[in-house]
Amino acid sequence: MVPSQVQQPITLLESVSPYGSRRVTVEYDGITTAAYLHDESAAISATWIANHLPAPVAVDEARLEQGHAPLMPAGRTRLPGGRPPLDASTLEALWFEEGDGAAIFENGRPLAVIPGWSDMNRGMPGYSRDIIGQTPFGWSLQDAMEGLAQRLERATSYWRWRQSADGWATFQQAVLGHLLPRLGPGAHYWEASAGRQPLVGISERPGVPHRPYTILSTVGMSCQRMPVVEQVLDDPRGYARVELALATTMEPAQAARVFLWLATYPWRAVTWFGPGHSVRWHQSAASFPLGSGHEGVLLLDAPAALPGPEPVDLSGFVFGGDPVRWLWVVPITERDRQLAKERGSTSLISRLAAQRRSWVVSLP
Repeated sequence: MVPSQVQQPITLLESVSPYGSRRVTVEYDGITTAAYLHDESAAISATWIANHLPAPVAVDEARLEQGHAPLMPAGRTRLPGGRPPLDASTLEALWFEEGDGAAIFENGRPLAVIPGWSDMNRGMPGYSRDIIGQTPFGWSLQDAMEGLAQRLERATSYWRWRQSADGWATFQQAVLGHLLPRLGPGAHYWEASAGRQPLVGISERPGVPHRPYTILSTVGMSCQRMPVVEQVLDDPRGYARVELALATTMEPAQAARVFLWLATYPWRAVTWFGPGHSVRWHQSAASFPLGSGHEGVLLLDAPAALPGPEPVDLSGFVFGGDPVRWLWVVPITERDRQLAKERGSTSLISRLAAQRRSWVVSLP
């Protein structure tokens, strides 16, 4: 069949990220094929993939104004004569470990990549195999493969390991083994992700004679890198993987409920947690698990900045070549959070310290 006119777009491929926060589609309208990366409400980035007619000399502005995918101009495509329509059965998606971007493969070869940093609003489209140079509709995949090839290989290896029979259990035991000499034997262990990716558990470590409070730790957040980190930090390796911890004298099962919200948040919301970040509770203040009057949390990698006993050092665990950073959860009010937002977390930490707020969480 030789395409000759625009038709209602046909979806050749649709794939949802393992974390459910992104969706990638490949669409064909009879004249062009393009790939789109969607969040929950709209397409956030895209890349042209192919013309199925001879390429025009210049951009067809009328076609764009009508809301159709662009025809790539002849000087910007490696196939100016066009190519036959793609066969949907030859297409597959590979999601990055972070779940915020994906590659499209045709017959096992990279065809297009829309990474997490792609954003149409910032003039950063995805990459396509048949594009020459940089255009508003996509950039050359060939030119970018030196950097992207390693990412694709890492994603392939990661999901192969993640789907293996013993991958998760091996990781889980490694984290629990790391915690044992630092926090003592575990008690309860709760599932925090309802069986969905990313899998995360909560380990309870009861108090001991020299530590009269319980420590709760997530187990599994560091199994996958967080989204966004590489977009804001030049060297994300020391920040890409985290686990959360909470020191408390509260009833452990009640306090642990805060992790049902926090443990999968970075992948669900496509964001990251770092030292000094504050996060607003997503329901009414009365339902906040760590005591009334609080409406969010502050995350600290150095809790000794607040009053309290000497914190336990949980550092030393490495996964995927990255050191894992434990962030300690401290409940805060909405007023506290606004102060951190306006003046930075250092100002908030100073105020909490002046109020003699301990990093060990207790009911008032």
